[in-house]
Formats: sequence, structure tokens, C-alpha cells
Amino acid sequence: MSDKSKVYAHIEASVDGIVELESLLTAVPAMAPESGGTGEMKKAEALLSWLAKKGFTRIERFDAPDDRVPGGLRPNLVATIPGRDDSGRLWIMSHLDVVPEGDRSMWNTDPFTVVRKDGRVYGRGVEDNQQGLASSVFAALALMENGLVPTHTVKLLFVADEEYGSKFGIQYLLDKHDLFRKDDLIIIPDGGCKDGSEIEIAEKNICWLKIVTKGKQCHGSTPDEGANAFLAACDLALRVHELEKTVFTARDPLFHPDRTTLSPTMKEANVPNVNTIPGDDVFCFDMRILPQYPIAKVLSEVEKVMRQVEAAHGVKMSYEILNRNESVATKAEAPVVKALSAAVEEVYGVKAKAIGIGGGTVGAYLRNAGFDCVVWARLEETAHQPNENALLENIVGDAKVFASLMLR
Repeated sequence: MSDKSKVYAHIEASVDGIVELESLLTAVPAMAPESGGTGEMKKAEALLSWLAKKGFTRIERFDAPDDRVPGGLRPNLVATIPGRDDSGRLWIMSHLDVVPEGDRSMWNTDPFTVVRKDGRVYGRGVEDNQQGLASSVFAALALMENGLVPTHTVKLLFVADEEYGSKFGIQYLLDKHDLFRKDDLIIIPDGGCKDGSEIEIAEKNICWLKIVTKGKQCHGSTPDEGANAFLAACDLALRVHELEKTVFTARDPLFHPDRTTLSPTMKEANVPNVNTIPGDDVFCFDMRILPQYPIAKVLSEVEKVMRQVEAAHGVKMSYEILNRNESVATKAEAPVVKALSAAVEEVYGVKAKAIGIGGGTVGAYLRNAGFDCVVWARLEETAHQPNENALLENIVGDAKVFASLMLR
């Protein structure tokens, strides 16, 4: 039996161990202070103890200071499995934190007690992101327990704070520590599709705007005596949205939808009664911008339209940036994309394709720092939902993909 066959058989025989690890981690809710939680430390300590018992001996901690949590620290862990070659290291990065369970009445089970049923495990965090965590750990264990040394050094990274912006996770690590190299292969198993065929290599630039309009309030029977802030805001929303067709017209088949989208979204209440012309209005844009367009260019066009609307309606308009993130792309021919594509085809029998997404991931921080990375997993896509679940065959299959990469 070949080394790879031994490793795959070991992973297939590890389902009970996978359920054990999922159960251990789910039982320790790791929620950010923004969600009313106390952070990830107790979960990290449970994971550290489990890894030590399984024979992981090289584990480093990079705790980020955060005075909002007990103990004042947010944990980031790196488990290293030395390879025969320390170049081209394989990093697999998963996150420790989870989102709150939401309305418990919508759950069929206790969200923090794993239930195994019909080839699945149910519980908050079992897919997001413990599927990626467990698959990476059991891939490494399969090599270790068969006495095999990875071809290249393997680094399993478990980070804090992914769900709320990564300030105390990957952003902290990139800012304060020199962990990564340009030739590293970095995989983030925190996004994907049901057949495992999509490898995310790029993200649209994201900009959220809060638009504030100041007009003049008056009675609904005499609208000419006022300046209708709501009407002006509606005009702005339509004009900015039209920029999709007149200015930001490029198409990129890597993304779906394949264009820049400038969407008016949330609106705050203005006046409480029907017969009052509002003098104040607030609404928001969610703008997902193809990478070829800098956010500064979009904001410049928005400002031009705002001045036009001000002149047309006799109002004053301003904006506040609620979220702004630009990301370079990992090239489709990058080594990490080629290596992962080959492993996915070997294990799952599907031809993987590179894609771009409209949402933001932690991959943006790595790419902007000059490190190629991809986001990939084979997922049921139940993250953040009631009755979140993960297919055990997906965890096993993803572990085989990672093991294949460790033996490449």
C-alpha cells in the first residue's frame, strides 16, 4: 500500500475522532465581544490540550491584546509539522470564533451540543469554521500517526476574530509578526460550494456608504416652501445606481454578477407622519466594485453626482464610509491554485475552476500584504444559519485533499 493510500485509509477511519473534536470545540462558544461573547481563549485552550494529547509538539501562540475580554488576550495558534523541505510551506488557516446561535426556537437541537445524524454533525460552528479546522488537523494526524514526514513544512493556523474584521486575528499577525514567506502556499478552508469545484482567488473591492441629506422640513401641503431631503436622496440613489451602466461598465466573468454593483440598501426613518416634507434623510449604499476600479475613482464619481443633486434640489449632502476594503487577486496560475486544483481533482474527481466573489474574506489581508492565497472547501453552505451542519464525508474528503498537498 502506498503512503498516500495509508493516509487516506487512516482519514476514513477517523470519523469518530472528527466528531469528538467537533463536539469538544462546539461545546465552548467562542464569540467576539461585539456579539456579547468573551472571545476565543477557552476554545483555544481546549484545542491546545487536544492537540498536545494527539502528539502535536510544536505549537506557538501569538496572542493579540484586547482589554474587552477576560484575560485581555485573543489567541492565535500555529501548529507546525516539519517537512523534508522548509521552502514552499503549506499553510491551512481556519478561525476559532463563531457567530451567535440566533433564535434558539429555530434550532432542532442544542446549538452548542453536537448531534451526529444521517452522516452529518449539527451545531453552531461545525461548518464555519470547524470543518476546515478538523479537516486540516486530521490530514496532519494521518501523516504523523503513519510515521510520514510532509514533503514541505506544514503550518496549521487557528486565528481569532474572523467574524468581526480580523483586527485581533490575521491583521494582528501580519502587522506584528513575520510569519509568512512569498513562496508559501496558503489555503483558507472557509468558503466554497457543494461539489468543491470553486477556488476563490479574488474579491471585489467593497465600499459601504452612509449618505446624509440635509434639506428643509415643511408641511406636505406646501412642498415648495421646503427642500425634500427624501426626494433628493431618491434621486441620488437612482443616479449613482445608473453609474453601473454609464461609467463602471467593465465585465469580468471571474465574478458573479460579472459587473460592478452600486446598490442602495438600508434606509433610516425620517419623519413620523405622512403630511410632513422631510428635511433630513439617511440611507446607505453597498458597493461591490470590480478590482480594476479603485474605490477612490468610485467615490469621485459619487461626489460629482452629489453636487448635481444638491443643485437640483436645494439640499446639502455628505457621506460617511462605513466599510472600505480593496484586494489584489491571486493569479489563476499561482502555484497554490495549481496544486490545490490537482488535489481536488484527485480526491473529488471534479475539475476545479478559479472564481472571484463579491464578499470579503480574510484572504484580502494576505493578498494585500503580498502573499498568494486561496479560499476553498467543499461545503453544504449552512454557515450562520439555524441547524448549521457539516457533512462528515466533506470533512473526510477535504482532509484527503490537504493530505495530498502535504505529500505533494
